Amino acid sequence: MPPSPEDTTVMVVDDESDVADAYAVQLELDYETRTAYGGEAALEKIDDDVDVVLLDRRMPDLSGDEVLAEIRDRGIDCSVVMVTAVDPDFDIVEMPFDDYICKPADRDTLTGAIEKQLSVSEYDSQVQEYMEVSSKLELLRAEKTAGELEDNEDVAELEGRVENLEANLDDVVAEFDDPARAFRDLV
Repeated sequence: MPPSPEDTTVMVVDDESDVADAYAVQLELDYETRTAYGGEAALEKIDDDVDVVLLDRRMPDLSGDEVLAEIRDRGIDCSVVMVTAVDPDFDIVEMPFDDYICKPADRDTLTGAIEKQLSVSEYDSQVQEYMEVSSKLELLRAEKTAGELEDNEDVAELEGRVENLEANLDDVVAEFDDPARAFRDLV
């Protein structure tokens, strides 16, 4: 289960302290917020408690691209949203960020991007749980007789969990039946 907004830690990284502080002030009512005034400071402060990083690309000490690469190399499990004045070009194709926002960005844009990342992580965890639970159920069905499965409480619990997860995932998929609507919702 992803963190709720009040349990979400957001790190704002920008070498312009006024910009970083302005974003942090806008977000700190809803999220635990950290600021870093440059790439090196970000890498010193980031840890596994950070859920979403709002990262500027153009910084003098370490670029946002370098910070992003280091976050991924360290295996820190967080979403990274590039928030930058650098217009996207083809170089973004290979970059492992989760979202890209062009400055200036207002509070609604920032919180929308953060909430989108939290939703994505929720769906990811539901899919992982579904795969785990359904594989256990299928394994038991393949290895046990119908009589052994029939009145087993553990099997009944797994079946119930699979049904609930399928219903939740069906709801998610239904939201994406209209690709244009789904795309609008994501941006």
